[in-house]
Amino acid sequence: MSLDQLIESTLDSQELKYAKREQGRWFVTLPGVKKLQTNLWLILGRQSLLVEAFVCRRPDEGHEQVYRFLLRRNARLYGVHYTVDPAGDIYLIGRIGLHAVTADELDRVLGQVLEAADGDFNTLLELGFAGAIRREWDWRVSRGESLANLQAFKHLVTSPHEGPVHAES
Repeated sequence: MSLDQLIESTLDSQELKYAKREQGRWFVTLPGVKKLQTNLWLILGRQSLLVEAFVCRRPDEGHEQVYRFLLRRNARLYGVHYTVDPAGDIYLIGRIGLHAVTADELDRVLGQVLEAADGDFNTLLELGFAGAIRREWDWRVSRGESLANLQAFKHLVTSPHEGPVHAES
């Protein structure tokens, strides 16, 4: 079986949505819970299979805390690590040597990408976007809009002792 066939067979067996963009390049969508989906590229190179997944855009605030979290998290990841691009957007990247590309290894690395991107997503939002979350909460409250998808961040806008905390102007 060729590497192309192995990759597509693995993606198919996991029932993942993907599109082959050109020879040796797949755009894959991993379903999530906290982060509804994680998009990633699989790019077959001369010596390795590159895995590159977008996690979130550049944090608005709390940069030191975000980057400290990412560096500490890197120590517990398998096959991928967090990085930032020149604009400051956050990605997970990794390489699997061509000799090591198997269905099990690809499944394990894709699973790690999903676990990290989905599992760390709310923490990254809390650390890097708390002000924006508070402003969005206040805006939705003022317009009577649903807060359903912000409930995971309710603790950022309310204090158990003082009631609602309002966004800074």
